[in-house]
Amino acid sequence: MTELRLDGATHGVKGTVILRPATLAFAPGALTVLLGPNGAGKTTLLRVALGLLSPGEGSATIDGKTAAQLSPAARARACAYLPQARPLAWPQSVRDVVALGRFAHGAAPGRLGAADADAVDRAIAACDLAPLAGRATDTLSGGELARVHCARALAAEAAMIVADEPVASLDPRAQHRVLRLLRGHVDSGGGAVVVLHDLDLAARYADRLVWMAGGAIVADGPAAATLTPERIAAVYGVAARVENGRVLIDGAV
Repeated sequence: MTELRLDGATHGVKGTVILRPATLAFAPGALTVLLGPNGAGKTTLLRVALGLLSPGEGSATIDGKTAAQLSPAARARACAYLPQARPLAWPQSVRDVVALGRFAHGAAPGRLGAADADAVDRAIAACDLAPLAGRATDTLSGGELARVHCARALAAEAAMIVADEPVASLDPRAQHRVLRLLRGHVDSGGGAVVVLHDLDLAARYADRLVWMAGGAIVADGPAAATLTPERIAAVYGVAARVENGRVLIDGAV
């Protein structure tokens, strides 16, 4: 079972603390959403957990191995990562972008073995991209491109998907489509860690909410236990009501 674990992990830049001591683990079987305002440390926590940044103190491991010492291929086999910025160097076809998910298995677009091609086909089908498979990615809408990146992550067949703001700037329908894809990955036995800013989406799809503020984890648990007006006010500085799982924002506190 793939497990990302932080034990007292910190990170700072030029004397500025960005991540305060963090101890938590992510594993298959749950869709975890990281919540918190801009600058709360969410992206830094993910990058430390993945070994893309080294902790100043404490440790970050993937399946018990020091995360920062893993090769890119070994890391990608364990965790498919969708960062906030997902630039494409040139307008490749949808199928070729999805095939990039097989990099961790030694494949490349145009050189797919049978198992790789099957994984790409399954990911394209799961994300409802078959009609677009031959299209150039620079002709797609934002929502379509978001599904392409999700398909790339699914094609990797990694146990964990780590996605940093995967629904940013998408319309409501596209947001739900992407989150249903991640929810489906978890329900099929995988795990997902996702950064969101929409509290309603978090409440609807997450099994677990990790709240961050000022570089620290301030709460960790299911929505029913942690999604409260008091928590929202403390973390986001807004007055809100929680009614039937919906968050109604009244204004700044």
